[in-house]
Formats: sequence, structure tokens, C-alpha cells
Amino acid sequence: MATPEQRRSFIQAQTVLAAPPLTPEIKLHLATEITPIWEATEATLEANNLPPPYWAFAWPGGQALTRFLLDQPQWVKGKRVLDFAAGSGLSAIGAKLAGAERVSANEIDDFAIEAILLNAATNNAAIEVLRHDLIGRNEGWDVILAGDVCYERPMADRVIPWLRSLAGAGVTVLMGDPGRAYLPEQGLVEVARYDVPTSKELEDRELRVTRVLRLMP
Repeated sequence: MATPEQRRSFIQAQTVLAAPPLTPEIKLHLATEITPIWEATEATLEANNLPPPYWAFAWPGGQALTRFLLDQPQWVKGKRVLDFAAGSGLSAIGAKLAGAERVSANEIDDFAIEAILLNAATNNAAIEVLRHDLIGRNEGWDVILAGDVCYERPMADRVIPWLRSLAGAGVTVLMGDPGRAYLPEQGLVEVARYDVPTSKELEDRELRVTRVLRLMP
């Protein structure tokens, strides 16, 4: 199994520091081409059973969420924020830059965790990383951010009921979604909408209309 130092070296070797199109204030370790990093990860995966490198891309949902927080910091300023399934940590970093009191980024992929730590340090953002499965738990967050979590039915079926229960307990749940197949059809209030530049390799189109939605109980 790769050590933290090996994971960090892998990320640095396979990515470049770049700002996502919608959030020029933030720099991340991002893949510039899809195929090389996918192949490099698959080569490592044979020995380490790793998931694909979703952490190496700034997905539209995360970009929209982050742009929203930077433009309207009152949603998170002074609050305890969780970035769930954080990927690169983009929204967690955005929340911290917007003035959140405490920000946690949650991931279960060790490479994503290392990427979050690298990206947070690059942007001078103090972020706590939570490495376990949080679904079903309430650890006192005021706001939960969830970008692009409805791309597969098993994930959506687990996540949405949990997030709705947290919303019912008074937590503000903000989702970023570019039209994923398993987004709920009801119980969502749109608070913002963005045109997010992307690539045909990632999203089968060059622009994704992406909404920021508040999930209701």
C-alpha cells in the first residue's frame, strides 16, 4: 500500500497547479489530460486497489458551489462546514476563503485525501480532513456542501435520505449539480445557476449549465 509520501509524489507528478475556470482565486493540483492520469492510476491500482482519480478534476458541481460561496459568503461565514465527498477539496477551500469558522473535507479515497491536503496548503486554507464514511451521522455541522453526488443510483440512494434528515435537523444543505441522472426531482430550491466550462472528454460537451440547490427536508 502506498505511503502518504508516495501518494503525494504521484499527485505532484501527474498534475499541474491550475485554477478551475469558474474559480480563478483558487489553484488546485489538476490533470491536464484525462488518459495519462487514468492509465497511471490503473497501473498503481493493480497493486493498491485504488478508485479512479476523480480528485484530479474540478467537476462542474464543485465549481458552481465554490463560486456561489465566494460570491455570497454569508451562507458559510462563521459557520461549521462539511464538504462531503470532497474530491479535490475545492468547495472546502472556497468555504474557508469565504470565512467559515471550521471546515471539514470528507473523503474515503486516500489519494483524494492527500490531494485535499496539498490543495489546502497551496491556498493557505486550514481544513480538517475526515477519512471515514459519514453517511448517517450528524457531527454538529451548520452547512453541508455536496457537489456532483448524484451521478450513480447507489450513491444517491444512500446520500439523499441522510442529507434530507440533516436538513430536517436544521442543517443547510447545498448541492451543486450539472444535471446528473439521479438528482431528486422534488424538495430542491435553486439558489444560483452557472455556465461551467468543461471538456467533451469529461462531460460530453464543452459547457455545463450547473445549478446550486438547497435540499429541503
